[in-house]
Amino acid sequence: MISRNEFLKMGMALPLALQSLGQRAEARAKTPPRRIIFINSCLGFYEPYFFPKKRGDLATSDYLKGMKTLEKMTVFQNLFHPGMETSNHDSEKSFLTGTPSPEAPNFVNGISLDQVLARKMGGETRFPFLNFSIYDRGWGCSWNDRGAAIPPMHDEAKIFDLLFKDKDVQATKRRLRNDQNILTNLQRDLAQLRKQGADRGKLESYQNVIGELEAQLKHEQFWLNTKKPKVTQSLSEDAAFPFSTKIHNLFELAKLAFQTDSTRVITLSMDWIYGAIKVPGATGGWHSLSHHGGNAGKIAQLSKIEVDTLKHFNRFLTEMDQIKEGNGTLLDHTTVVMGSNFGDSSAHTCNNLPMIVAGGGYRHQAHTVLAGPTPLCNLYLELLHKHNVDVGSFGSSSADLGLLKS
Repeated sequence: MISRNEFLKMGMALPLALQSLGQRAEARAKTPPRRIIFINSCLGFYEPYFFPKKRGDLATSDYLKGMKTLEKMTVFQNLFHPGMETSNHDSEKSFLTGTPSPEAPNFVNGISLDQVLARKMGGETRFPFLNFSIYDRGWGCSWNDRGAAIPPMHDEAKIFDLLFKDKDVQATKRRLRNDQNILTNLQRDLAQLRKQGADRGKLESYQNVIGELEAQLKHEQFWLNTKKPKVTQSLSEDAAFPFSTKIHNLFELAKLAFQTDSTRVITLSMDWIYGAIKVPGATGGWHSLSHHGGNAGKIAQLSKIEVDTLKHFNRFLTEMDQIKEGNGTLLDHTTVVMGSNFGDSSAHTCNNLPMIVAGGGYRHQAHTVLAGPTPLCNLYLELLHKHNVDVGSFGSSSADLGLLKS
């Protein structure tokens, strides 16, 4: 689990929820809140098996034809991130930001889409956002407005405890007092910098960090004496296929977090795994198999990994769609975005990205093929607008094309 210092580094300017918990629960019962999750499979999907063979018919996709929620899904074809031509695996850093040239030595990332949404949607939940990954490398999908990576969580048991195990209130109060002392010292430092005539950019940056930490502490104080929801521990302990089990559990945690309204914004990074992994029917290096070079044997092994990943995705969508909420289901009130930074990981190309949008209450179009290469950030801009974030652009967007029908 992330350390306390890392958690504070996440700092975002979040509004403190002013309604009582009872009022918010009553409001949720009448009008369920909107939620969103972004899932990045960093090595993509084998294109001939992913996209439908017949335009507009998801049942002609080798990978997707068995999905149980096809009527609540849209596959988009011809989306890309401009400026990724030589980015290789570094393109993963820009999956939710659209910032070009992530391989450049002077690269500074932009804010990720989930963080923009968390500022709008995160104030009424205990966790303004959650950020998951398969393993511990220090970064995943989420980046703050200073272009710094927000460390994801990867230990399923610790994530479960964070979500559903009540804290030692007295110990937490002592920690918050200590954090307040740190904040007071930072405020004193800022006052000293002003007296010394520090440059405006440095002062603004310092003030922004302080403002974020202030908001975070207020948010934690608000939730301090509120009991966490109680759920049955439903994580898999299957040791035969640890890679598959990890993905299963992270999807399960995402479902539980949404179901209990513990958060409304989640990212899940299915990171590049070093070494061999084992899934039903295949054992091998995910990365090495992704460089199949057209070899039929390697593609057969790779497809087993990708089918296993999509099996858990299918289960996630299906179970969300079975949870009744208001006049619909949890899936109807949750926009699920799954895709990749790679169109073809074998060739390290970042065009024609495999992108799915599911749920969210949209009138899904099954399979939308855009007329020509279109910035993925156009879709991201539309998602911001659909979630009441009024901005004119995001990343490399050129326009909100109205791809999602309400």
